[in-house]
Amino acid sequence: MVDRSKITSWLTDMDGVLVHEGKALDGAAELIKQWQDSNTPFLVLTNNSIYTPRDLSARLRAGGLDVPEDRIWTSALATADFLKSQNPHGTAYVIGESGLTQALHEVGYVQTDTNPDYVVLGETRNFSFENLTKAIRLINAGARFIATNPDATGPSAEGVLPATGAVAALITKATGKDPYIVGKPNPMMFRSAMRKISAHSQSTGMIGDRMDTDVVAGIEAGLHTILVLTGIADEAEIQKYPFRPTEILMSVADLVKH
Repeated sequence: MVDRSKITSWLTDMDGVLVHEGKALDGAAELIKQWQDSNTPFLVLTNNSIYTPRDLSARLRAGGLDVPEDRIWTSALATADFLKSQNPHGTAYVIGESGLTQALHEVGYVQTDTNPDYVVLGETRNFSFENLTKAIRLINAGARFIATNPDATGPSAEGVLPATGAVAALITKATGKDPYIVGKPNPMMFRSAMRKISAHSQSTGMIGDRMDTDVVAGIEAGLHTILVLTGIADEAEIQKYPFRPTEILMSVADLVKH
């Protein structure tokens, strides 16, 4: 039995851990309630930068999970937090949705296409050839290239969709510049989340469903890592990697105290 007595704060991935296709997974509602009832600091993390925390809170509620918006940490919020720490009151040309544009607005960033400090790429379904051309020209002119997350594809009912990583690859091919990626698997995503809830790595647990993003970033951030098998990982997937999580559980239901 793994000792979890030192864990006083929790970070958890959203898709594949708490929800699947918009519906709460077994044990998720009970675990969230357990944390809330015991005043345990926690954050729900997602690499998706499209939605604001308020949007995501509403979507989770519709799926049967009561997660307040201040308990949600997106790659857009992590990106805004990073840019504020690097260059307060900077400027950015943004390709992204409301989750990203609002996060940057709230940290005091001005969004412009005139000599911006950064080109910031997030998840979007609405980019155009003109957007991409503008981004490429601004990066060639000296703007630094930032992306919220590296995911090359995302799911949809009809099949895969090109995601941030795929669009970033196009821009990289045209400019020769790789983006700095703030979201998972960059452990900075977890460190900024821990700062938000005043947590420390030695006493924080992280729950995820992916070895290549959640677990590796959790290990690099020094966290107690838990892989659940309700998402994409299975035993064959786990064996592909040279590192292992602290624990492997069937689902978050195994963390609910009875």
